[in-house]
Amino acid sequence: MSEFQATGKPCSKCGDNITQAEVQESTQKPSKRVQCQQELRTSGRPFCDECVTHREVHVALKLKQNSIEENFATSVSFPPHITCQLCSKHYKEPRILPCLHSFCGQCLHKEIERSGTKQNMECPTCQRSITIPEGGVNTIPRNLHLGFEVEVARCISKIGSDGEKSCDACIDGSTGPAVVFCCTCHHLLCKLCHDHHKRNKILQHHQMVGLDKESLKVLPSIMKPITKRFCSQPDHEKEELEYYCETCQLLTCRDCLHKDHRTDQVCNIANVHRDAMKEALVCAQEETSKLTEAFDANDKMAEQVGTSRENATLIITQAFEQLHQTIEERKKALLSDVDAISLSKTTALALQKEQLMKMQDEIDRYTEMISLILQTHTDHEMVALGDSLPTELKATLKRIENVSLTPNQSSDIHVSLHTDTLIKELSIFGHVMDSSPSPSQSTWSSESVAKVNEVYGVKVETMTSKGERYPYGGLQVKAELRPKSHDGAVIPGEVEDHGDGTYTITLTPQTAGPHQLLITLDGQQVQKSPCDLYVRRKYTILCNPDQVINCSGDLAGIAIHDSGDIYVVCFRDNCIHVFDQAGQQRRTIGSSGSGDGQFRGPRGLFIKGDVMYVADCDNHRIQKLTTGGQFLPKLGQFGSGQGQFNKPYSVIVNQRDMLIVADHLNHRVVLLDEAGTWLRTIEDNDHFKNPYGLALDPQENIHVAAHCSNCIKVFTPDGTYVRSYGDVKRPSEIVIDEEGFSLVNEFGGNRLSIFDPQGNKVHTVGNLSAPRGVILYSKTGSLYVANSVGNTVLKFNL
Repeated sequence: MSEFQATGKPCSKCGDNITQAEVQESTQKPSKRVQCQQELRTSGRPFCDECVTHREVHVALKLKQNSIEENFATSVSFPPHITCQLCSKHYKEPRILPCLHSFCGQCLHKEIERSGTKQNMECPTCQRSITIPEGGVNTIPRNLHLGFEVEVARCISKIGSDGEKSCDACIDGSTGPAVVFCCTCHHLLCKLCHDHHKRNKILQHHQMVGLDKESLKVLPSIMKPITKRFCSQPDHEKEELEYYCETCQLLTCRDCLHKDHRTDQVCNIANVHRDAMKEALVCAQEETSKLTEAFDANDKMAEQVGTSRENATLIITQAFEQLHQTIEERKKALLSDVDAISLSKTTALALQKEQLMKMQDEIDRYTEMISLILQTHTDHEMVALGDSLPTELKATLKRIENVSLTPNQSSDIHVSLHTDTLIKELSIFGHVMDSSPSPSQSTWSSESVAKVNEVYGVKVETMTSKGERYPYGGLQVKAELRPKSHDGAVIPGEVEDHGDGTYTITLTPQTAGPHQLLITLDGQQVQKSPCDLYVRRKYTILCNPDQVINCSGDLAGIAIHDSGDIYVVCFRDNCIHVFDQAGQQRRTIGSSGSGDGQFRGPRGLFIKGDVMYVADCDNHRIQKLTTGGQFLPKLGQFGSGQGQFNKPYSVIVNQRDMLIVADHLNHRVVLLDEAGTWLRTIEDNDHFKNPYGLALDPQENIHVAAHCSNCIKVFTPDGTYVRSYGDVKRPSEIVIDEEGFSLVNEFGGNRLSIFDPQGNKVHTVGNLSAPRGVILYSKTGSLYVANSVGNTVLKFNL
C-alpha cells in the first residue's frame, strides 16, 4: 500500500502516533503502539477490539476490498439468479422491489434517473409500476439473502481460483499466502491471522475450512451470513447497529440515536416483521389452499372438457352416420322407384306394341289374300267369294280407329329432390357452442291476463349458462297449467318454436281460480317456474243457467261441501236439503222445532271442513252440526245483550275460526271465538240497518249486505269502517272470490250484481226470483244461486 501516508494522529487508546514505517515494521515485530494495526490485520475488521483505528487504515482496507470486488466482478461468471438483469454482473447491494424482483442499488438509481421521474418507475422485468419511496433507492429494502448468495459465490470463486491466494486481513500481504477461509468473517486468512483467530476470545469460535476442492463442496452449507453490522459514522465504528429509527427508517447505533425520533431495538422490529410475515404466510397458505382447489377444479374441468369433446364428437359422428345411412336408404328407395316406373312404362309400351303388331298381322293377312285373289281369281270365282273379305278388312280397320296409335306412356320420369332446400337445411344443421342451454338462466314472460276459456300466451327466452341468449331452436320446451285448489284437468301448452331461441306457448284454462304454471326446458324447470297463476272468471259471459235444481220450501242460504254435495236451507220447511252435483236429492237434515238439531225459519248457512253453521233465525241462535246432521253445541239466545241475538240472518267463519254473525234486528254484526265467547260488536245506524249477508275479501275485511240501506258496507277485522259500494236493491247474500270480486244477490231487484275489487259494477245477471243464497264452488268454477221464489237452485258455469 504505497498510497498509505501516516497522519501522525495518536491512537485514542494507546496515545501513540502511527507511522508508515511502524505499520510495515508491525509485520515483523509487533509492539504496543501498533497493536491496533496488528489486530486489524489478524481480525479482518477495520477496527481492533481495544481501540479505534486510524481512518487511514480503514480507508486502505476499503480500497483493497473494492479492488478485490472489482477484479472478482470482471473475472467470474455467476449463475443467473445472482446476476443483475440491468448490468449483467453479480448483484452489488441488491435492492428488492415490491414485485419481488431485485437489482443492484446503483442500477436502480440509474433506472430511476432514466425514467425522468423520481416518484415512479417500471420494473425492468415485469413492467409493473413501482412507487419510489421519498428517500430514493437507499430506502428500498435490501435483499440481504441474495447479497449473501453473491458473497458465497464470490468466496467459492476466490477459494477455487488458481495460484497463490493472498490474505484478506493483512494490509500489505507480507505475512504469507492464505491457508484457510473463515466462514464467519468471509475472509481468506494467512497462517498468522489464522493463529490470531484461535487466540482471540471473540474470534476463536469462527469456523474455518481449508482451500482444497473438498472444502468448496461443503462451503455453501456451513458459511454463515455476517450477523453483526457496525456503524459507518466516524468514531462510532465499534458500535453495532442495534437500533432501528422508525422516523428515518434506518439502522442506527446507540450513539447515533436521536431523542426526538421513534426508535426501537432491531430485534424487536425484526420480531414484528417476523410476526407479520407469519401472519401473511398463514393467509397465503389459506389462499394457496383455495388456489389448489381451483387448480384441481380447473384440471377436473379440463378433463370434463375432454370428455365433452369425445361425447360431442361421438354424437355428431353417430348423427351424420345415421344421416348418411338414411340418405343412402332414401337413395336406394328413389332408385327403386325409378326402376319400378321405368319397368311399368316399358311393360305398358311392350303390351301396346304387341297389340299393334297383332292388328298389323291381321291387316297384312287380309291385304295379301285380297291382292292374291285380285291377281288369280276369275269373274266366277270373284262372284262366288262375294264381299266377305272387304267387309272383314273394313271391320278390322274400324277397330284400329278405337286403338291409340300414340305411345301409351310418356318418357318422363320426374325427379323432385328439392336439393337446394335440403342443402340449405344441412348447411345450418346442428349447432356447437361453448355453453349449453341453461334452464336456470332461461326466462319467461306474459303480457296477458289468464281468463277462463281464453288463450293465455307465454313467451320463453332460452339462455346459455353464460347468461347469453341461446340463438337456435330445436330445444324441448314444455308447459302445463295445473289447477291448484281442485282436481281439475292439467292443461298442456302448445309450443311454437321460432328457431331463434324463443318460444311461444299458448294455453286455454278451463276453470277459474288459483293454478300453477310449470315451464320446463329439456326436462328442467326454467326461472320462476313453477309459479302461481290466478285464472279469472269471465263474469261478463253470465246469462242463462247451465243447470236448474228444483227444490221446495222457500230457499234461503246455500253452501257446498268439499265432496261437491250442495246444502240448501229451506226457510219454510225448516230443514236443509242435500243434493249431489247431478241435482239428485240425497237426504234432508233437521226438522221444525226449537230442540237440538231443529230449526225455525233458518236463513244463512256456512260450511268449513265437516262442520256446518246454521243461522237458526226464529230460534235466535247459531247451531253447529256435522255435515252428516249430528248436533254440536249451539250459541246464543233471544235478546240484545252479549251472547244474545234477534233473528240472526247470516253466519261465516274466518281463517282464525272466529264466528261473524249478522244480527238482523239488533242492527249489528257480532264477532265470537270458536267457543262462542263474545269478542266485539260492529254496530252503527249510520252505516247499516238490518244486516243480511256477510263475506270476507282476500284481506279478511268484512263485507256486510245492508239490507235496508241498499248497499254493501266494508269494515276491517277490528270493526273499523272502510267504505261503501254498490247501488243495490235489498241485498241479501254476498260472496267474494279469490281476486276480490263481489257477487251480490239483490233480493229486491231480482238480479245478481257483480263488482270488481274497487266496487265498480262490471256485470248483472237478471231474470232471477227474489234470490237469497249465493256460493262459488272452486273445484268446478261454478256459481250457484238460490231463488226463494220458484224454489230453484241455478248453476252457472264460469
